[in-house]
Amino acid sequence: MRVFVTGATGFVGSAVVRDLLDAGHEVVGLARSAEKAAALAAAGASVRHGVLEDLDGLREAAAASDAVIHTAYVHDNFADLTAAAATDAAAIAALGAALEGTGKPLVVTAATGPVAPGRLATEDDVADPAFPRAGSEAAALGFAERGVRASVLRLPQSVHAEGDRHGFVPALIRLAREKGVSAYPGDGSGRWAAVHRLDAARAYRLAVETGQSGVRLHAVGDEGVQLRVVAERIGRGLDLPVASAAASHFGWLAKFAGEDSPASSVLTQKRLGWVPEHQGLVADLEAGHYFE
Repeated sequence: MRVFVTGATGFVGSAVVRDLLDAGHEVVGLARSAEKAAALAAAGASVRHGVLEDLDGLREAAAASDAVIHTAYVHDNFADLTAAAATDAAAIAALGAALEGTGKPLVVTAATGPVAPGRLATEDDVADPAFPRAGSEAAALGFAERGVRASVLRLPQSVHAEGDRHGFVPALIRLAREKGVSAYPGDGSGRWAAVHRLDAARAYRLAVETGQSGVRLHAVGDEGVQLRVVAERIGRGLDLPVASAAASHFGWLAKFAGEDSPASSVLTQKRLGWVPEHQGLVADLEAGHYFE
């Protein structure tokens, strides 16, 4: 298949591109700079120059493809979640419209975090409409009724592996270095789900190749790692004390560090024949590369 991938040079997207290419697919990746285009070409993918806000360009690239995987998202340090979600929803609408009536797959990225706070989230749980990215999920799944094999793949709070520089775990590490303490909120019992980057990439590919239409999928390896455990491993890696801290200690991370959001991938494993194979978050932290 010829697969158009947005976010193709990102931490997750670049792994998706590699997995697709290794499986024999042709990949066209969206690149917003010459540097990113060169990285895509070096990986063996074709390049589509453009940005997520170029809706005409997205429609054109999607229409020329056999499948679309949408991993791009304008995070901007999560400073304006509403604006980022609006950009995402517009991009999904453009991609879906280009595939309408074709039966081609469209896999859109979302998040497990806010789906079912305080309990194990499953793929059958519908995101709270108050969550900014809930609109993205609804927009994507709406195309399942318009002749698109549309699905949503939710990623957990931590997608980890060597090379992770911009996720929540690296942010906690930078904060610990800055403050001189590796902190966790409250009693540290809040849980983050996690997945290894390569396992997540394979889930995207399987969703394109064999996934059902109109379903939510969870690329989750660890159902829930306590934040106190994460802080302890960071403290050990940086040789810093570990302690509880108030929400104000975490700055923009407070909303995410304070979550208790475990998630299951049982249904996804059944639907895709997908089984996480790579090491979990704690083992990845103990490997040492996060602290180099």
